[in-house]
Amino acid sequence: MSKIAVVYWSGTGNTEQMASAVLEGAKEKGADAALFQVSEFDASMMDSYDAVAFGCPAMGAEVLEEDEFQPLFDACETKLSGKKIALFGSYGWGDGEWMRNWEETCRSAGAELVCDSVICNETPDEEGLSACKELGVALN
Repeated sequence: MSKIAVVYWSGTGNTEQMASAVLEGAKEKGADAALFQVSEFDASMMDSYDAVAFGCPAMGAEVLEEDEFQPLFDACETKLSGKKIALFGSYGWGDGEWMRNWEETCRSAGAELVCDSVICNETPDEEGLSACKELGVALN
Protein backbone atom coordinates (compact mmCIF):
# COMPACT_ATOMS: atom_id res chain seq x y z
CA MET A 1 0.00 0.00 0.00
CA SER A 2 1.39 3.38 -1.00
CA LYS A 3 1.64 6.14 1.57
CA ILE A 4 0.65 9.43 -0.06
CA ALA A 5 0.61 13.03 1.17
CA VAL A 6 -1.63 15.61 -0.51
CA VAL A 7 -0.22 19.04 0.42
CA TYR A 8 -1.97 22.21 -0.69
CA TRP A 9 -2.49 25.95 -0.23
CA SER A 10 -5.81 27.50 -1.16
CA GLY A 11 -6.96 31.10 -0.96
CA THR A 12 -10.47 30.81 -2.39
CA GLY A 13 -11.24 27.12 -1.84
CA ASN A 14 -10.73 26.07 -5.48
CA THR A 15 -7.43 24.29 -4.87
CA GLU A 16 -8.84 22.84 -1.65
CA GLN A 17 -11.64 21.20 -3.68
CA MET A 18 -9.02 19.82 -6.05
CA ALA A 19 -6.94 18.47 -3.12
CA SER A 20 -9.97 16.65 -1.72
CA ALA A 21 -10.55 15.00 -5.11
CA VAL A 22 -6.86 13.96 -5.32
CA LEU A 23 -7.16 12.41 -1.85
CA GLU A 24 -10.36 10.60 -2.85
CA GLY A 25 -8.71 9.10 -5.93
CA ALA A 26 -5.67 7.95 -3.96
CA LYS A 27 -7.82 6.33 -1.27
CA GLU A 28 -10.11 4.64 -3.82
CA LYS A 29 -7.00 2.99 -5.27
CA GLY A 30 -6.12 1.70 -1.79
CA ALA A 31 -3.47 4.17 -0.70
CA ASP A 32 -2.86 5.26 2.85
CA ALA A 33 -3.37 8.93 1.98
CA ALA A 34 -3.48 12.06 4.12
CA LEU A 35 -4.48 15.65 3.36
CA PHE A 36 -2.35 18.52 4.67
CA GLN A 37 -2.72 22.27 4.44
CA VAL A 38 0.69 23.78 3.82
CA SER A 39 0.94 24.92 7.47
CA GLU A 40 0.59 21.28 8.62
CA PHE A 41 3.47 19.86 6.54
CA ASP A 42 7.22 20.36 6.49
CA ALA A 43 10.19 19.00 4.56
CA SER A 44 11.11 16.55 7.33
CA MET A 45 7.88 14.67 6.56
CA MET A 46 8.83 13.98 2.91
CA ASP A 47 10.75 10.79 3.75
CA SER A 48 7.63 9.32 5.40
CA TYR A 49 5.72 9.23 2.10
CA ASP A 50 6.10 7.19 -1.09
CA ALA A 51 4.49 9.96 -3.13
CA VAL A 52 3.40 13.56 -2.68
CA ALA A 53 0.80 15.61 -4.54
CA PHE A 54 1.39 19.35 -4.25
CA GLY A 55 -1.40 21.83 -4.96
CA CYS A 56 -1.09 25.58 -5.31
CA PRO A 57 -2.96 28.15 -7.40
CA ALA A 58 -1.32 30.67 -9.67
CA MET A 59 -0.75 33.97 -7.92
CA GLY A 60 0.11 37.44 -9.24
CA ALA A 61 2.31 37.12 -12.30
CA GLU A 62 1.75 33.35 -12.54
CA VAL A 63 3.87 32.29 -9.58
CA LEU A 64 3.29 30.00 -6.60
CA GLU A 65 1.84 31.58 -3.45
CA GLU A 66 4.89 33.32 -1.98
CA ASP A 67 4.28 33.67 1.77
CA GLU A 68 3.44 30.10 2.81
CA PHE A 69 3.57 27.67 -0.11
CA GLN A 70 6.78 28.74 -1.87
CA PRO A 71 8.92 28.55 1.32
CA LEU A 72 7.56 25.07 2.07
CA PHE A 73 8.12 23.87 -1.47
CA ASP A 74 11.65 25.32 -1.50
CA ALA A 75 12.40 23.38 1.69
CA CYS A 76 10.99 20.17 0.16
CA GLU A 77 12.88 20.58 -3.14
CA THR A 78 15.99 18.77 -1.88
CA LYS A 79 13.79 15.76 -1.04
CA LEU A 80 12.23 15.44 -4.53
CA SER A 81 14.93 13.32 -6.17
CA GLY A 82 13.48 9.92 -7.04
CA LYS A 83 10.15 10.77 -5.35
CA LYS A 84 6.79 10.25 -7.08
CA ILE A 85 5.26 13.72 -7.42
CA ALA A 86 2.06 15.13 -8.93
CA LEU A 87 1.06 18.80 -9.22
CA PHE A 88 -2.30 20.55 -9.36
CA GLY A 89 -3.79 24.01 -8.95
CA SER A 90 -6.26 26.60 -10.15
CA TYR A 91 -5.79 29.88 -11.94
CA GLY A 92 -7.84 32.87 -13.02
CA TRP A 93 -5.71 34.38 -15.76
CA GLY A 94 -2.70 33.59 -17.91
CA ASP A 95 -1.96 30.39 -19.75
CA GLY A 96 -0.53 28.03 -17.11
CA GLU A 97 3.03 29.36 -17.11
CA TRP A 98 3.27 28.89 -13.32
CA MET A 99 2.56 25.17 -13.72
CA ARG A 100 5.09 24.71 -16.54
CA ASN A 101 7.74 26.45 -14.44
CA TRP A 102 6.83 24.37 -11.39
CA GLU A 103 7.04 21.13 -13.40
CA GLU A 104 10.48 22.13 -14.68
CA THR A 105 11.65 22.83 -11.12
CA CYS A 106 10.49 19.35 -10.09
CA ARG A 107 12.17 17.67 -13.06
CA SER A 108 15.42 19.56 -12.39
CA ALA A 109 15.33 18.32 -8.79
CA GLY A 110 15.01 14.70 -10.01
CA ALA A 111 11.34 14.16 -9.16
CA GLU A 112 9.32 11.54 -11.01
CA LEU A 113 6.22 13.37 -12.27
CA VAL A 114 3.76 10.46 -12.40
CA CYS A 115 1.15 12.11 -14.63
CA ASP A 116 0.19 15.31 -16.38
CA SER A 117 -0.44 18.14 -13.95
CA VAL A 118 -4.04 19.25 -13.47
CA ILE A 119 -4.95 22.92 -13.76
CA CYS A 120 -8.47 24.31 -13.50
CA ASN A 121 -9.63 27.76 -14.50
CA GLU A 122 -11.29 29.19 -11.37
CA THR A 123 -13.66 26.72 -9.65
CA PRO A 124 -13.03 23.14 -10.76
CA ASP A 125 -15.87 21.62 -12.77
CA GLU A 126 -16.74 17.91 -12.85
CA GLU A 127 -14.12 17.26 -15.53
CA GLY A 128 -11.46 18.98 -13.44
CA LEU A 129 -12.40 17.11 -10.29
CA SER A 130 -12.36 13.83 -12.21
CA ALA A 131 -8.86 14.67 -13.49
CA CYS A 132 -7.80 15.33 -9.88
CA LYS A 133 -9.12 11.93 -8.80
CA GLU A 134 -7.11 10.34 -11.63
CA LEU A 135 -4.05 12.23 -10.44
CA GLY A 136 -4.56 10.63 -7.01
CA VAL A 137 -4.87 7.21 -8.62
CA ALA A 138 -1.63 7.78 -10.59
CA LEU A 139 0.34 8.35 -7.39
CA ASN A 140 -0.22 4.75 -6.23
